[in-house]
Amino acid sequence: MDQDRVTAEIHKAMGIEKSQFTSAELPTLHTQQATLHFDRPKNLVIILEESLGAQFVGSLGGLPLTPEYDKLVPEAWSFNNLYATGTRSVRGIEAVITGFVPTPARSTVKLPNSQTNFFTIAKLLGKQGYDTNFIYGGGAHFDNMKTFFLGNGFNSIIEEKDFVSPEFVGSWGVSDEDLFTKANQDFVEKSKMGKPFLAWFSAHQTMIRTNFLTTKLRLYNSPKATRENAVKYADHAIGHFFRLAKQEGYWKDTVFLVVADHDARTTRSDLVPIPSFHIPALILGDGITPKSDSRLTSQIDLAPTLLSLIGVDSEHPMIGQDLTKVGDDYIGRAIMQFNENQAFLKDGKVVILQPKKSPATFTYVNSTLTPSNSISEDLINQAIAHPLLGTWLYNEKKYDMRRNH
Repeated sequence: MDQDRVTAEIHKAMGIEKSQFTSAELPTLHTQQATLHFDRPKNLVIILEESLGAQFVGSLGGLPLTPEYDKLVPEAWSFNNLYATGTRSVRGIEAVITGFVPTPARSTVKLPNSQTNFFTIAKLLGKQGYDTNFIYGGGAHFDNMKTFFLGNGFNSIIEEKDFVSPEFVGSWGVSDEDLFTKANQDFVEKSKMGKPFLAWFSAHQTMIRTNFLTTKLRLYNSPKATRENAVKYADHAIGHFFRLAKQEGYWKDTVFLVVADHDARTTRSDLVPIPSFHIPALILGDGITPKSDSRLTSQIDLAPTLLSLIGVDSEHPMIGQDLTKVGDDYIGRAIMQFNENQAFLKDGKVVILQPKKSPATFTYVNSTLTPSNSISEDLINQAIAHPLLGTWLYNEKKYDMRRNH
């Protein structure tokens, strides 16, 4: 598929007016008017939870491991049909922070062409007067995060060395509760500065709890160091954070996103194990209208939606949907990268791309893939265009804002 055709397919899939596209050089750059506006734009806090698949979330029909998350659902915009773009943390970071479509290559967080001059919402919000900060309980160099973030719009980082007398430190850093306590303290101080802030933090230590667990909560199973107990502790820490945040003045001025980076590793043998990409997410804060959203959604849709909810008009290259602007009848899509294969899911139909093979087509009903020859050429072309777009934009360094902005 040539580049003009790729552009045409992506523009059609985005579903926005032709007049919104603003650059011949940067093919996905476009304007987005926020649905909401405020006297001062809202703060934005993004919490990325390690390996928190839907299979562990009680409110999504999973195991009863997330009572604190589930308590937040009735007061939040909760997503019931959201899919991760990949199976690694850096893929989740890429989707949520940059809105970039997954490709068969490694995540752009680790690739050389994207360490500077690559779009992130931190870069966008920084140019609109936001303080932008990354908070991590371990060493921020992990997964190349420090280099990528500082090169693309984050102006400060809090990492393990910045924690004073943490309650617990493991091989991967301080505990989730220490992370959230520190974040709350930082937000209280930032709220005194008179300008909005973006804070992004990764609760990436959920798989390393051992002795710490038994003093904090009743274990789900034995031995202590199981995935289920680690998830239960991660959920406990989420509850700890929101109890703190709701008592502070910044609460009323902030939109919060809680989302998984990906599910736990899967042993399924499918070309792309779609059920293992189903993850939880919720958006909450003062003024967020609670609703249960069952529309098919991708991680790449979250950042455009958040820009509307915090009241920021913008120009950016993200191709995801602003979900505040589509109705309940919106038919979404999910894009999932698994090893060298990629699945494109829409309206119960799936196209799976594999190296050096023709596209494989399926129906997807009750979490089951069934081969089908009735998938439209239009859907196949959409599936092909998306990874080609990402590869092209990365290789030619066309995923950014205008240089003079």
